[in-house]
This record gives sequence, structure tokens and C-alpha cells, in this order.
Amino acid sequence: MKWQDALHDYQLYLKIERGLSLNSVENYSRDIKKLLLFLEDNDIKVSPISISDEIIQQFIYQVSKSVNARSQSRIISGLRSFFDYLIFENYRKDNPTSLLETPKIGRKLPDTLAINEIDMVINQIDLSHPQGERNRAILETLYSCGLRVTELITLQISDLFFEEGFIRVIGKGDKQRFVPINVETQKYIILYKDHIRNHITIQKGFEDTLFLNRRGKQLTRNMVFIIIKDLAEKAGIKKKVSPHTFRHSFATHLLENGADLRSIQQMMGHESITTTEIYMHLDKRFLKEVVEKYHPRK
Repeated sequence: MKWQDALHDYQLYLKIERGLSLNSVENYSRDIKKLLLFLEDNDIKVSPISISDEIIQQFIYQVSKSVNARSQSRIISGLRSFFDYLIFENYRKDNPTSLLETPKIGRKLPDTLAINEIDMVINQIDLSHPQGERNRAILETLYSCGLRVTELITLQISDLFFEEGFIRVIGKGDKQRFVPINVETQKYIILYKDHIRNHITIQKGFEDTLFLNRRGKQLTRNMVFIIIKDLAEKAGIKKKVSPHTFRHSFATHLLENGADLRSIQQMMGHESITTTEIYMHLDKRFLKEVVEKYHPRK
């Protein structure tokens, strides 16, 4: 079996069997490609079936010189998944990564913005510019609905159920969920859709896509990152701000105001409650108040 054939089959497996997004498939594939580059640079001629744990260990040792522990851990996880697939398909009987020790890393805690900081970022939007109304609608939607950036850029007009107060979101693995959307955010979306978007020459295939660039096509993930980064810098925010910062802030502020984790989990599209629990660290004062308010021995 050749590496490119194995990688191609693995990508199909991730996409079709596991239902991963194209971005996730690319992230998994990147780890395998790094291994292939290592083999090529060191003139090591082995197949996916014959590669040994010693060679994998050499590769990880080489990688550890240039990446941090978190990246190293991710690469090991990606390789382990790839070789697990080969075992699943009966190409191999063992996983050459099984003896690798994953570096110990602390749990990465998300950055959040205070409510006034979110207002500061949004207030930097130039509403005199045609894209200003769109950018305001984007940021308000990210914050009020807690969307991932991919969920935002793929949001369709047909996903808007404003009369019912919800939007339909297609999340990881094409899983569908309905997220409440407040009236204020609806107003900004309608303003953009009815007064800005309808003046854009929309390219074929993007007629139903809500947020468009100036050429009438779907926005890229990178474009949304750039928009938010520039606005945060103008607002004087020193934190590392990205679309995900708005998602984290959405969850944190809901928690601080009394929302339960199960509801937050459902709105964010987390498959496991443990993923949502990461937000519990963010306000110890809130947790103390909960105990003082509800515990019978307060």
C-alpha cells in the first residue's frame, strides 16, 4: 500500500464514516503529511503497513524540537487515529504509536471578552462603509448565538426562523441544531439582508448564503478572523481575539447569569458535557454565589 493511497482512503473514511468537516479532515491529514515529509527528507522507504514504532519515535523526537507540547500531542493523536484506521481495515495488526507517551499539557482555557469589551469591538465598525452593516450583523450573530466560524459563514437565509425566534445551525458532522436568536440580532441581520446584501451581484450557488463578500460569494474563515482581529486592535483590546472568543464569551456570560450547563451544551452543539464544563473555571465568584444561594447549609 502506498502512502498517498492510504491517506486518500483515510480522508474518505473521516469524511463519510465519521462525518467530519473538510477543515477537520485537513487537520488530520496534515499530521500524516508531516510524517511523509520526514520520511522523504531522511530517505526512509517504508509503507504505511511496514513502518515501525522506532521510526515513528524518531519522527516525534524530530518534531519535538520545533513545536510546543500541545502541537506535539495533537500530532501524536492524529497519527494514532490514522493507524487505528489501518487496523480497522485489516491492513495492520498493531499501532506503531501505541508506546508513544503524549506530553502532559495543561488544559487550554479560552480567552473571553467582558461585555463592555464586546461593545468596544463592535463600536469600531465603520457603518458608513457598505460592509459595515454586514460586519455588525456577523459579530452580533457570533456573540448572541455562540456559533463556530464555519457555522457562521455557511449560515443560509433559509436557516432563519425569526418568527419562531430561532436559527438552524449545521454543526460538526453535519449535525443540526436550533439556536435561539434575540430580536436585536434579528434586526441587524434583516438590516444587512434587506438593504446591503440585495445590492450585491450574487454568484451562482450562493443565492441562499447569508453573509457574502463583495464579489457575491461566501466569506472565508480567514476573512472573518481578519475582520475581528482588526476591530479588536482598533478597540485597544490586548487579548488574542478571534471568532471563537465571541463563542467562548457567549457561553461564559450565559453561565454567569444563571444558565445551566445542559442548556449551554445544547446551544453550542457540544457532543459531550465535559466540553462545556471548560467554561466552569471562568468565574469562581459565580460558583461561590450559586452555593451561597442554593445550598441548604449556606
